[in-house]
Amino acid sequence: MPDFPAADAAYDPPVDTVFESVDTLRDALSAQGYLIDDDLAVVVHLATILDRPLLLEGPAGVGKTELAKALAAASGRELIRLQCHEGLDDSRALYEWDYARQLLHVQMLRDRIGAELAAQTSLAAASAALARTDVGVYTEDFLVARPLLAAIMSPTPTVLLVDEIDRTDESMEAVMLEVLAERQVTVPELGTFTARSAPWVILTSNDTRELSAALKRRCLHFQVDYPSADRERRIVAVRAPDVEESVIGEVVALARRLRDLPLRKSPSIAEVIDACRAASYLQEAEPSDPDAHERALLALLVKFGTDLELVRRELSATDRGSSGDRLVGVDGSTPSGSVTATAFGAGRARSAALSAHR
Repeated sequence: MPDFPAADAAYDPPVDTVFESVDTLRDALSAQGYLIDDDLAVVVHLATILDRPLLLEGPAGVGKTELAKALAAASGRELIRLQCHEGLDDSRALYEWDYARQLLHVQMLRDRIGAELAAQTSLAAASAALARTDVGVYTEDFLVARPLLAAIMSPTPTVLLVDEIDRTDESMEAVMLEVLAERQVTVPELGTFTARSAPWVILTSNDTRELSAALKRRCLHFQVDYPSADRERRIVAVRAPDVEESVIGEVVALARRLRDLPLRKSPSIAEVIDACRAASYLQEAEPSDPDAHERALLALLVKFGTDLELVRRELSATDRGSSGDRLVGVDGSTPSGSVTATAFGAGRARSAALSAHR
C-alpha cells in the first residue's frame, strides 16, 4: 500500500522520463508526493520496461488512481483518463464522428456536387458518379477521438488510465482488448490506427465484479490492499499534519476494527483522513459533547444503515465485555457516554479536559 508524503514543488520532470531502475522510479514518485511500497514499485517498473498494461485491483480509496496521476507527473507524460461507468459504449471510450460538421461540410459542397451530377444523362449514371466521388466526410478531420483512441493517436507518450473498469460490462472489456494487446484501434471507415507512441496503460478495479480472464491475461496484476496500521498513521499524518498523533492513532485503530467486520463498505483511507480532521476540529470547537462527536465520526466512516447497526452492536458488545453489562440505547449510547468513546481511547478525553481549562 502506497504512502503519500508532501509533494516536492521544485521537482520538474523532463518530458517522457525513462526509469532506469526501481529506485529511480520510487524517487520520482516520491518527488510527486507518492511514496510507493517496494512490491508495487517493482511491478510498476516492470510494466514500464516491458510495455505491458498494469491492472490494479483492490478496495476503493487505497491509492490506485493516485498512482497513475503521480506516474504521469513524474514521467512528464500527459494523463489521459477514461472514467468507466455502467452503460459506457464505444462512442465514449473509442471515438465518434462529428455529425454536425459532416453535415455542414456536405451542405457547403451541395452546389458543386449538383453541378457535377447535372452532366449525367441518367439517374443510374448520376448515382454511380456520386458513389465514385469522395466528398471527404470520413476523414480524421471529422473524427472525435475519445480516451482510448486519443492515447493511440497521441504523437507523444502518454499515461492512459482506465479507471474503475469493473463498473463496465464484459462487452466493453472486449472492446478494450485490441488496445491492450495490439496497441491499435480499428475505425471501419478509415482503417486501423496503430499507436504513434507507446502509452503506459493502468487499469483500476474496485473488485465489485470479477474481470474476464482475457483481460487479465493481457496485463500485469497487483492487488492493492489496506496498509498496515503504522503505514496508515503515516499517510494520515502527511495528509492531515495539523491533527494530533493520539487522535490519528485512535481513528486508525477504529477504522481497522471496522474493516474486520462484514460491512457492505469498509472505511477507505480518504475517509479515515476526513474522520481524523473532523475529530481534531470537534475537539477544539465542541469539547463538551463527546457523544455527538462519536456519532459524527461514525457518519464519516460508516455509509450504510445496516452497517451502522452492525457497528453499534459490535462496539456495544466490546464495551460490555471490557466494562461489564450495562444498558445501551438504540443510538449507541450508555449512561457513561457513547460506546465508541472507548474505541477512540482516552486521548480525546485528555484533549477535551485541556480545552475545558483554557
